Order: sequence, then C-alpha cells, then structure tokens
Amino acid sequence: MADPFELWRLAWMSGVSCFADFIPGAAVHGREAAPLDLSTLPVFGRVRLELSTMLLLEEREPAAARTATSLIVAPFAVHEASIADFAEGHSLARALAEGGSGPLALTFWKSATADMRDYGIDAYLADLNVAIDDLGGRVSLVGLCQGGWLAAAYASRFPAKVVKLALAGAPIDLAAAESGITPALASVPPGMIANMVALCGGRVSGSLPFSLAPDGQSPEYTAEAALQCAGEPAMMARFDAWDLRTVDLPGAYFMQTAEWIFRENRLARGCFPALGRLVALSSITAPIFVLAAADDEVVSPAQATAVGSLCRQTRVETRVEPGRHLSLFMGRKTVGAAWPEIGHWLGEPERASSPATAARRERKGRQAQAMREPPQSRVRSV
Repeated sequence: MADPFELWRLAWMSGVSCFADFIPGAAVHGREAAPLDLSTLPVFGRVRLELSTMLLLEEREPAAARTATSLIVAPFAVHEASIADFAEGHSLARALAEGGSGPLALTFWKSATADMRDYGIDAYLADLNVAIDDLGGRVSLVGLCQGGWLAAAYASRFPAKVVKLALAGAPIDLAAAESGITPALASVPPGMIANMVALCGGRVSGSLPFSLAPDGQSPEYTAEAALQCAGEPAMMARFDAWDLRTVDLPGAYFMQTAEWIFRENRLARGCFPALGRLVALSSITAPIFVLAAADDEVVSPAQATAVGSLCRQTRVETRVEPGRHLSLFMGRKTVGAAWPEIGHWLGEPERASSPATAARRERKGRQAQAMREPPQSRVRSV
C-alpha cells in the first residue's frame, strides 16, 4: 500500500489497541534499514554530506553551476527518498536536469533509530539549513508531498535563502477542501497519538500500514496508477520492492506533524513553529511553482494550490496534471510532461528587482512577523 499518508490516517482511525497489537513487531524493536545502493539511482550517485537526519546526495555527474542548486526535499512519511529518482523514464530528477534546472541535490532522510525518538520538526529544519549552507547558502527548493510543507516552512523561516520554490502534491492548506485524510482528523482526541507513540517506544514504524490496513488496495496506490505504464512486469516488480522499503519516524516528529499540519493547519493559518519563531507563508518572497494531480485522493488539488492565495508577496504558477498522487513523482506521462517544464523554470534567471522593491518586501515581511508574534510569545513544544 504505497500511500504516503496512510500512517497518519491509521493513527486516527485504528485506535490505540490496534497499535498495541502491532508492538511486538518492528515498532518497538526497530529493524535495520536497508543500505542505500546508489547504483540503483539514475541521477544521484554521490553522498555530499551526512547529517543526523539525512544523507545529502548530489548528482553522479554534476551539471555546470550556472544557477543555484535545486535541492529536492523528499517526503518523510512512509517510503524512502528514491521516489525522486525512481528509474529511467520515471525519474523526476532526470527530467529536471534535462529541462535545464542546473545542479541538483536530494535529501535522503534516514530511518529513525531509538536515539532519534525525540527529534521534532526543528531537527529536520535545522539539518535542512545546514545542507543549504553547504550548497552555497541559497538554493531553489523542490518539495515533494510532505517534503513540500517542510520546504514551504523553511522558505517562510528563511526567505532570503530560497531562490525559487516548487511544490508538488504538497498539503499546504488542509482546510481548503477534503481529501482522503481530512475526514478522520476531527474524531480522535490528541492524547491518543501521544499514547500510541509511547506504546511504540517513541517511534512509529513505517511498515505499520502494511500490518493494519485492509487487504483491499485503493486504485490510488497501485503500480499502474503510480507509474502510468501498465504491462511492464520488470517496472511493476521494481515498484513493489520500493513499496516495501519503508522508514521509521521519530515519535516527536510524527506527533508534531499530526497536530500542527493535519489537525491544526498551522502552516496555512500563519502560526507554524519553526526554529524559535512562528512563521507564515506570507513571508515567502521566492517565486513558486505548484504541481497538483487532478484525481489526487491524498492531497486534493485545492489543498495544494491554496498556496496561491496565501503567498501574496510573490508570483505563483500552477499546473494541474491528469493522474493520481504518486504519479506526480513517478508517472511516466507526468514525469515526461511536467517536470522538464519545472526544470526549465528553475533554470531561468531570477527576475531582477530594484533595491527599493527588495527593501519593501523585506519591510513587509518584518511587519507581518511582528503583528503575528507578540514580544513575549513562546513557541509551544511537544
């Protein structure tokens, strides 16, 4: 079941007792994450940097640095980050490069160990900041699915460090419309999530959906829907193997994401805690490109494209492609049609703005931040 949101949906719908039944498995004792085999990735062939939360990967054959590096922020939900570089013909990274994006890098998030149980969202934002500094201090961000809200939160916290922001299938405003996950959010007390995480030893197993989900599979998550290439057994087998390569999540990160993104919708509401400040999408000044899938049952197009009404300081371009959620990142048709265009967009020179315009944008951002955050306000921790 290749549903990147199933972990959160099951957390609300299944109840603590179901999670307790699963404890004798991977959730408590953990498991060794499969070693990363870079030879299987079409584009990313080198580890540039290792941090506590990620391996920062770069291209096997780096492109000429005519533009800022484009850093792909992969989802950290159920599956590993190779969704961004799945296979030839299904690699959005390859399509970006062929479209002229310039240098590329990828956040390859690590599966959580017992020592990482207390890592919250700030740990991932902090390592993302280190990675960006190592890449030159100013990058374009390409956020995929749940990597999209993380990239948007970073761009809100550090607007001067983001050249451009591309968001694909990203849950930006959960109140904009219903999707497959939203109906389950309001029915369960917040304490249930904390109890579940405690029962599971401070981590949440990425293999949980395979144990708790019903046998039936939604058409949203089949190999055919994801890859858009029926009748290719080798590619289907590759997808099935990828589907089983799950990552474990730190309990703190899981709880904060569940509450702040899915239940409280803080990013859209302009009160998202990020490295000591409450940030809002209105602080983003980088041009934004939004990619959504017309038949996405995981992140509805309205939830993804709402960024256009929330980011008033910048230009927002939107493209809605036929297909479902995973096809945005792995589908042959979508990868071949939309992602080269995004690569071209990333590689275009920044539009020059006058010093007065830049100063005006910075002043508006400071004023908006001051209005949102009283001098004595404190960020709630989980």
